[in-house]
This record gives sequence, C-alpha cells and structure tokens, in this order.
Amino acid sequence: MGFLFKEYKNIEDKKNLQNFFDFTVRQIELSIREIGYGDATINKKMKEYINLLFSIIDKINNWETKNDFQKKKIIEIYIEGTSNFDNYLNYFEKYRIFLTKNTFNNLTKDIINL
Repeated sequence: MGFLFKEYKNIEDKKNLQNFFDFTVRQIELSIREIGYGDATINKKMKEYINLLFSIIDKINNWETKNDFQKKKIIEIYIEGTSNFDNYLNYFEKYRIFLTKNTFNNLTKDIINL
C-alpha cells in the first residue's frame, strides 16, 4: 500500500486516492471485526495499522534515491523473522516498477467503483 500511495500521490487525483484509502481502511476494520475483537480493541488496532502505514510511507518516500543497503534497513524494520532481505528488496523493486508502468485507474477501477 505504501508504494502504491507513494507512486501515485503526485500523479493521481487526490479524491481518487482518498477514496481508495478510505476503502482500504474500511476493509481493514471489517477484517478486524471478523476476527471477533470488541470495539475498543478495533479502535486500538486501527490506530496501530494506520500509524504503521504512514510510517512506511514516510520511510520509503525517497526510495529511488536510496542504495540497496539503506533499502534493506527499511525492510528490516517492518519484516521480522527472516534474514534474506534480498528477496524482499527484489520484490519491492519489481512492484515499484510495475506501478510506474500502470495507471492508478487500471489497478483500482473495480475497487473504487464498489
């Protein structure tokens, strides 16, 4: 999500990005509710998840200008339990390139219309 918002923030209409963000937040909330958490826990979890997303967006803001070591350090912050960050780095680089070659509307047209 962080890469998607980062890639399209200066290209896409702010209303479309906000609609997509709102939809995403609603889906996270519904998923938490399906687990069976109560309202107080849902609010706490939502705050944690949203803060995590904003933290990721902040850290990857200048992703293209960072070297591989710096990128791996960022990935290490968010992904635990592995030592092979090269695979993640490769994945996120391919995903970032994929995003640059596709339009926001192409990726989200069915989601936003829902």
